[in-house]
Amino acid sequence: MDGLKNVGQVVEDYICGCESKVKCPFSKLFIKAVLAGAMIALGACAGNVASHAISNVGLARVASAVVFPVGLMMIVLIGGELFTGDCLMAMSCMTKKQSVSNILKVLAIVYFGNMAGASLVAFGAFLSGQFNYSAGLLGAYSIKVALGKVNLSFTSALISGILCNILVCAAIVMAGASKDVTGKLLAIFFVIMLFVTEGFEHCVANMYYITAGLIAAHQTDYIQVFLDHYGLTAESLQALNLKSYLIGNLVPVTFGNIIGGALCLGLPLVYLNISNGNKTVIDGKSKEVA
Repeated sequence: MDGLKNVGQVVEDYICGCESKVKCPFSKLFIKAVLAGAMIALGACAGNVASHAISNVGLARVASAVVFPVGLMMIVLIGGELFTGDCLMAMSCMTKKQSVSNILKVLAIVYFGNMAGASLVAFGAFLSGQFNYSAGLLGAYSIKVALGKVNLSFTSALISGILCNILVCAAIVMAGASKDVTGKLLAIFFVIMLFVTEGFEHCVANMYYITAGLIAAHQTDYIQVFLDHYGLTAESLQALNLKSYLIGNLVPVTFGNIIGGALCLGLPLVYLNISNGNKTVIDGKSKEVA
């Protein structure tokens, strides 16, 4: 169809485009990552606002899922580097276009840039007074969301991260297949809506969710609303701390996101669309693979 590229062409274009990411100066790559982290965080922030007063879990997730995809839409159209999407850079290693060390360097810079952007938005949301919505219920809800994430078992967080990034990377590939803005936005919206509704774990989104929860958990007013509204004890808040954030959640979710994007989607895409016997096709030309 005139409005679509075939998947093989999208994969080839992505692999060739990895060179520009590898050669991008540190400052520019980091700023792109900060912007992307902030954009995802703004989507997550809106998701909390949309769902914080809805008691039914399914409806709350749908409400959040309707607004969350705007974050990735902004990244695709404005430009930015998102860690979860960049896990697809593994395809350039599989085709021997880039070294593993080059890809890991880019991913590390993007990861910490995303964290900086998402954290800044969390502090901005708090300082703006947004957590006061519904008489402090949004602040309490931020605590509840963060607490739920840090209490996940390693296995649950890992598997949820895998499933999440299969969908996120699928959305990026699908957006790349479209030649017009409308097609890109529709591809992103429905697939990202799916992952949010299903409640899967996204490391960059969690950089907002858990940071916001940690901030709110240090405010007496929000703690009191949390205890009153959710019927939990003050002791339950002890599980929400920097260690549980970084080690308990981000470590397994990040590894899950890498596995989901690089191995569960990237590897099959290369095998199905690039590999041709013992040859690899890039830019329409066959090249021997050692």
